[in-house]
Amino acid sequence: MQWLAREWKHVKKNRELLLLSLPGFIYKFIFYYLPLVGLVIAFQNYNYTKGLFGSKWVGLHNFKFFFTSDLAWRVTRNTIFYNVAFIVLTTVFALVMALLLNELSKRWFKVHQTVMFLPYFLSWVVVGYIATGFFDYQHGALNTVLASFGVDPTNWYQKASYWPTIMIVVQLWKAVGFQALIYYAGIIAIDPSYYEAARIDGATKWQMIRKITLPLLTPLVVILLIMAVGSIFRADFGLFYYVPNDSSFLYPVTDVIDTYVVRSLRTIGDVSMSTAVGFYQSVVGLVLVLVTNYIIKKINEENALW
Repeated sequence: MQWLAREWKHVKKNRELLLLSLPGFIYKFIFYYLPLVGLVIAFQNYNYTKGLFGSKWVGLHNFKFFFTSDLAWRVTRNTIFYNVAFIVLTTVFALVMALLLNELSKRWFKVHQTVMFLPYFLSWVVVGYIATGFFDYQHGALNTVLASFGVDPTNWYQKASYWPTIMIVVQLWKAVGFQALIYYAGIIAIDPSYYEAARIDGATKWQMIRKITLPLLTPLVVILLIMAVGSIFRADFGLFYYVPNDSSFLYPVTDVIDTYVVRSLRTIGDVSMSTAVGFYQSVVGLVLVLVTNYIIKKINEENALW
């Protein structure tokens, strides 16, 4: 009972802080943990009239539906390929942008900050319309420019080979600005005395970046990396649905798990199957976070999340 008395003493000592965190805790519980009860649908042949506890249990049948599908390999490959590309390229470009921002004068910083941050707030529906303005066969800006050089117009929404590059560029355009500002916040938090000492010793800008900025920024990069790896099986539905305009010609390179689930729901309306795929995504994501954190802990314990 000593541990209980110790914990109660701890609660009494921090009661003001615990009271302040109560609204956040209630919010998390209602919107993040309470819905987890619905995961049982993944193991049922869910019937709306019978409800959550009256529907028939079918074990792993809903998971079997996904893994025996002809499209399972395609959507899994696309989901992992794009997310790996997004994680690596976004990290590299965001770091470079953050380092460049750090060299800007305050006069130009606000302008660059606004230009970089604006795409992050655009919804994928708006981005989809912008993409249509570029890639439309008859009136698109890209075909208009190509026509001025005597090049025949291309029906971009029927040419799958171009879209891996297009999807990566669109994602970078939207995400790099936000992540660059996070890294920039990390850079300006570094103690300036390190740079002053390096300047006195005659270090160049590049040497200060390699020996001071990047090593001290590593914990922040690792935290964002672990969080991103946890979502490697969860594609951004808006990006893969609205930007390629849901063109069936592009499915071989733009179809991911999330768009596959929505199309399956629209076609057969199977809630249990979509819950099973969502559960599969979450479990794999959790395992990836644990494995990544374990590997990072083995390399450098201080950089691990826990």
